[in-house]
Amino acid sequence: METDRKLGEFLRARRELTPPARVDLPDAGSRRTPGLRREEVAMLIGVSTDYYVRLEQGRERNPSDQVIAALTEVFTLGADAVAHLYALARGPSPADPDPCPPEGATDEVSPHLIRLMDSWPRTPAFVINQCMETLALNPSATAFYERGLRRKPKIGNNTLRAMFLDPVAREFYADWESTARAKVAHFRATAGRNLHDPRVSELVDELTDLSPEFRDAWARYDVQIEPGRLRRFRHELVGELTVITEVFSLAGAPGQHLITFQAGHDRHSAEALEEMCREVT
Repeated sequence: METDRKLGEFLRARRELTPPARVDLPDAGSRRTPGLRREEVAMLIGVSTDYYVRLEQGRERNPSDQVIAALTEVFTLGADAVAHLYALARGPSPADPDPCPPEGATDEVSPHLIRLMDSWPRTPAFVINQCMETLALNPSATAFYERGLRRKPKIGNNTLRAMFLDPVAREFYADWESTARAKVAHFRATAGRNLHDPRVSELVDELTDLSPEFRDAWARYDVQIEPGRLRRFRHELVGELTVITEVFSLAGAPGQHLITFQAGHDRHSAEALEEMCREVT
């Protein structure tokens, strides 16, 4: 079954990303792959090595709640990754009965939200769906990205595709690598269990073929709705600036997220953001 294979891939990826020191094991002897050995994970979660191997190979299809809880502790999974693991193992977790929106999630943005966004002249704001497609932008966001990416952003543009395939994005995002990985983790959290959706599977296939960086990030199985964070941009007009990003899930609009930018705490970033948000003529 496809779900069994995905569960095994998830466990293997997280095992290889977990250093022995994190679980108080000595890093002794040669290791063919980074991270923990299968027998070490089995010991830590209290099962036989053969049982854990069957999990990774997709031959064990019904791990208990105790085993899943132990895996989340060993791999130090966050809430989004835990929900993803539960869904791979047996469907949505009890604490999060609908963590991933259905295929019919709406792409229509509330006109009241659009009016609110348009009232923020110095706060770039935009809405994306679970496929990372832009559904709405306010004038500040349009001007910011038009200057930064040297083209006017359009409704329907895919932000994940632009991040990995647009060479200008690598210049505009001063912390491109960490931002790109965060976007992949966000995408897997919102759409990673809807791989049967053609929009999702086709995007994954395209980026896997065209971007080695995406291929590596996707294989890590990081799962996390992008949190609020500091993000750095650079542009020839203003130099480098720091912005504070916030990501909000929209009640009543499954799969939609509102993303806002505010200037960092330094005066230069405040002045630079204001300059970047001026309407492009």
